[in-house]
Amino acid sequence: MPTNEEITRHHTDVRPDSDAWVEGYTQPRLRFEIREYDARWPADFEHVAARVRGALGDRVLELHHVGSTSVPGIPAKPIIDIDLVVADPGDEASYVPDLVSARFVHAIREPWWHEHRLLKYDDPAANLHVFGPDCPEVVRHLMFHDWLVEHPDDRERYAEAKRAAAAEMNARSGGGTGMDYNRHKEPVVRDIYDRMFRAHGMLR
Repeated sequence: MPTNEEITRHHTDVRPDSDAWVEGYTQPRLRFEIREYDARWPADFEHVAARVRGALGDRVLELHHVGSTSVPGIPAKPIIDIDLVVADPGDEASYVPDLVSARFVHAIREPWWHEHRLLKYDDPAANLHVFGPDCPEVVRHLMFHDWLVEHPDDRERYAEAKRAAAAEMNARSGGGTGMDYNRHKEPVVRDIYDRMFRAHGMLR
C-alpha cells in the first residue's frame, strides 16, 4: 500500500517540458454541461466496465467507478470516470491495442504522474484512467468518493465549484479543455482533500 505521504501529496497534471497528448489525438475545446445527478450513470459505468473486462480479461486487476458520476446526488459532466488498474501501465502494448479494438481511443500519456494513461469511450461517454498496483491516486479517488457520499456540505461546495468552472470555460471564446476545467476547480478540490486527510489523521 502507498504511504500516507504519497496519498496526501498533490501533483500537478502537466509537466512543462512534456506533451501529454498522444500523437494523432486532437484535444477538443468544449462547452461544459453540468447535469443534475442521473440515476442511469451506474448502469453506464457497468456497460463500459463490461467492455473493459471483455477486452482485457484477467489483466484487469481493479476497476472502479470514480468521480462525480459515482456519487449519488451530485451534479456532474455526463462523462463516466473509471479507474483501471493493470500490472504495468507503461507497457502499453499489453493492454492498449485490445482496448482500442473495443472502441476506446488512447488520448493521454503521463509517465511522470503514476504512469497514468487515459483512454476515451464514446457511447456512453467515459474516461478510462489507467494506473498501476498500489497507486496513491486510486486510493485518493476512492477516499474522495466516500467522503462526498458522507458529507453533504462538501458535496454542495464541490458542486458549486464545478458549476463555476463550467461557466468560466463556456465564457471563453471557443470554449475550454478538460484540463482547463480541472485547474479552475482545483483549489476547492484540494481544500476538501486536505480536510478529508486531516479527518483521517493523515495530515496535521
